Amino acid sequence: MATEQVTQRFTELYGAEPDGVWAAPGRVNLIGEHTDYNDGFVMPFALPHRTTAAVSPRTDGLLRLHSADIGAPVTEIAVDDLAPGTDRAWTAYPAGVVWALREAGHPVTGADVHLSSTVPPGAGLSSSAALEVSVALALNDLYGLGLDGGELALLCRRAENAYVGAPVGIMDQTASACCEAGHALFLDTRDLTRRQIPFDLAAEGMRLLVVDTRVEHSHSQGEYGRRREGCERGAALLGVDALRDIPHAELDAALARLGDEEEVRRLVRHVVTENERVRRVVELLRAGDTRAIGPVLVEGHASLRDDFRVSSPELDLTVETALSAGALGARMTGGGFGGSAIVLTDEDTAPAVTKAVEEAFAAARFTAPRTFEAVPSEGARRLR
Repeated sequence: MATEQVTQRFTELYGAEPDGVWAAPGRVNLIGEHTDYNDGFVMPFALPHRTTAAVSPRTDGLLRLHSADIGAPVTEIAVDDLAPGTDRAWTAYPAGVVWALREAGHPVTGADVHLSSTVPPGAGLSSSAALEVSVALALNDLYGLGLDGGELALLCRRAENAYVGAPVGIMDQTASACCEAGHALFLDTRDLTRRQIPFDLAAEGMRLLVVDTRVEHSHSQGEYGRRREGCERGAALLGVDALRDIPHAELDAALARLGDEEEVRRLVRHVVTENERVRRVVELLRAGDTRAIGPVLVEGHASLRDDFRVSSPELDLTVETALSAGALGARMTGGGFGGSAIVLTDEDTAPAVTKAVEEAFAAARFTAPRTFEAVPSEGARRLR
């Protein structure tokens, strides 16, 4: 929805124009899956798809929330009543941001909020982070909090972890808040250092496609949490603070020490090798050898499918079909159990790959996928 439309709808709902309009993007993770909550490395970039928030502050302690995408009336909540576990609807995400800001001591006394999003929900493209960051940035500006993108990302993660109850890491919120156009973000999730790595596929005659399988997933469901608990158990058994502390060169020895803990062994193997894959992709992109990242993406998918076991038949079919149709590389992206895959192709090959995937889904009687080009875009910003 255009800025003017969001402004108009806000005015219809609340009787006055908003004090401003902000936007935050969804993201695609190029490489580095399930590493962020293990203090590891990730490499996302922002999508042009975004959540737009028209917002005005309030001084009476009321938070009023509306979404153009939900079809429900305005929800009113007293900010003093905000508490984790009290809201299981979509409103938990923006309400959780207000709660996290207030818990951190920031004087947020209420707001009128109208939201509209083009980020596909449940597709593994961080629609929840885009919603959180758009609201957080708006409140940061309106209340003069002086927080930078990294600080806002941490507060949004706090909202999703503690208020919503989803055990996500820091990658999604940081990507939404801090990415730059034409770059992928190399993020160390332990010390939160960030490096912008140039990633301009169009200039090199390549495309990165996102294939939304339309199989929705939810991070707050049990399987994601069980993977995280398994990683924590692996770190404890190996005597390290996090699996990031296991060097790739010492992986075999570490796996041997885990003995018959086969499920934990698989999780550890994925995290350690995935961190190494992120490093390899960074090195290849910095060397200008972008085509060579294709096989690394394929390795990442195999690890997520076989070791971490978070793929799905639709994701596997996407990857296999794309590679057979001439793609340079492909893998699932996001938390898994559905969602999306990314496909790296030459510019001339992209249409044939897209058609092959659509035909394969039809033959398998899967719901038709949604495919679009992923263009590295800018992070959260104020629109007016």
